[in-house]
Amino acid sequence: MSHQARKRFGQNFLIDDQIVNRIVATISPKKNDNIVEIGPGKGALTFPLLEHLEHLSVIEIDRDLISLLKSKKQEKLIIYEADALKFDYGVISNNLRIVGNLPYNISSPLLFRLLSEKNQIIDMIFMLQKEVVDRIVAKHGSKTYGRLSVMMQTFFEVESMFTVPKESFDPKPKIESAILYLKTRAKPLTENTKLLEKIVKVSFSQRRKTLKNCLKSILNQEQTEIDLSQRAEMLSVENFITLMKDYEKQN
Repeated sequence: MSHQARKRFGQNFLIDDQIVNRIVATISPKKNDNIVEIGPGKGALTFPLLEHLEHLSVIEIDRDLISLLKSKKQEKLIIYEADALKFDYGVISNNLRIVGNLPYNISSPLLFRLLSEKNQIIDMIFMLQKEVVDRIVAKHGSKTYGRLSVMMQTFFEVESMFTVPKESFDPKPKIESAILYLKTRAKPLTENTKLLEKIVKVSFSQRRKTLKNCLKSILNQEQTEIDLSQRAEMLSVENFITLMKDYEKQN
């Protein structure tokens, strides 16, 4: 049963066995792990993972691919026909390891969606657009550092594992990919995800402007020890936590 990649689902299928083996080694699956694979596609990663597991849950939106996976008659495979952006991950377990080759068109929204489920997640290993991975692991002071960097680094330990060449996919994408490892922090720097997101979003809303200009409607220099003459990219994750707490004091 053949399947044509669909643009609307952002499908690029992994066809490189060597890369698959490296990803499986990075995941290091244990027999009783509650692993969830987002977007299993044709099963390039799914079936190698199943060799190590008692069971594997997958979330797939494409009905043709679901039929393809079901045709393999693999009893250990639990298939959820769903949109990963709207899926309730709590129905599987509260002790999850989430993996997948994420479609480029939903990678950032999906990461923010999973951020809201962080208390149920042990770790996540994703293949993403290399540019997105670089943004997530970026240090403050760099041009790639931004909203995604701050939010992910606040709640997860982040690491870029290795680059995946374009030739590893069919169809071949125009950009390089990379493997990202996210481990949920046992003690996050804050529990207030929504308020931090508000402060970070406003701070990076006009990257070329200083924080004084970006935050003028919610915080002024007299209300915080953080130097607001800087641009947002100069602030560390801890600085943003301080900004959030200073904002909280005023409200």
